[in-house]
Amino acid sequence: MSGSGLDRLLPIIAAETRRAVSTEAMALSDALRARHGDTVRATLFYGSCLRPPTQDALGPGGADERLYDFYLLVDDLRAANGSALRAIGNRLLPPNVYFLQTPFGAGTLRCKYAVLTLDQFAEGCSHAYFHNYFWGRFAQPAAIPYARDDATRKTMDAALADAVSTLIGRAAPLFDKPFTAAELWTRAFIESYRCELRPESPERAGQIYRADAERYDAIAADALVAANLWAARIEDRFKPSFHSRMRLLWFCRRIAGKSFNVLRLIKASTTVADGIDYILWKIERHSGVKTMLSPWQRRHPLLAAPGLAWKLYRQGAFR
Repeated sequence: MSGSGLDRLLPIIAAETRRAVSTEAMALSDALRARHGDTVRATLFYGSCLRPPTQDALGPGGADERLYDFYLLVDDLRAANGSALRAIGNRLLPPNVYFLQTPFGAGTLRCKYAVLTLDQFAEGCSHAYFHNYFWGRFAQPAAIPYARDDATRKTMDAALADAVSTLIGRAAPLFDKPFTAAELWTRAFIESYRCELRPESPERAGQIYRADAERYDAIAADALVAANLWAARIEDRFKPSFHSRMRLLWFCRRIAGKSFNVLRLIKASTTVADGIDYILWKIERHSGVKTMLSPWQRRHPLLAAPGLAWKLYRQGAFR
């Protein structure tokens, strides 16, 4: 990242990660630490649950029934995963995904969380990482409910700033005419989603931008500078830096990303209790496509996963 862009981005990211989180999010962070013990280096909270719940997300008695998203950064993958085999999978194809639920008031809080080391996280958010899996996610706002020490927190802030500049640095060269901040971020999220087996519709990218439009508009120019791209403006538009090679690279990411997503889904079915039911619930929640499992599929989720993924794809559950 270039100095001036980094100097401006880092304070913004640091302020975001230090924000006070809801009591629900803090309760889940504490539960994750209790489950995994001394190997936990930090908890990272991200996704739509950063924002207050809408009325339709509340259950009986006002309980928050949303599924929270966390990353758990650890020192020891073997200790965090509970087995050497899972630790190997976590090293070769990060992250490993788990599910946790904990009592809260009169209800129950639930979260999906991904496990990896701090080094893996920093590498995944960097310009050196080809796939968008990490930098595509963490260009979005995040908070750090717990960090073991200030050095850990600063490393995470720097990784999140890298994610912003990496995503923008790989999206901006797709434009061959002047573009607004809204067009830049929306295109960036669209391209990132296209690299995964996402159940969300293309309109989701625009919704993500609009949910934090002020934030995205404020950091667009600094992200371009941090990515070593010219950020000259003509009124509300940025000067294009089109490069045809970037379209080819995104095409390659789509092929690789969807393949890795299938492998991650198969892996998740072994790490999440009732994992295949959770995966199908999440797909139905986003796409409306419901699939019933046969007894054989339920007994053999690993063997059933490829055929099931193909069936869901043909039904339009993801793109």
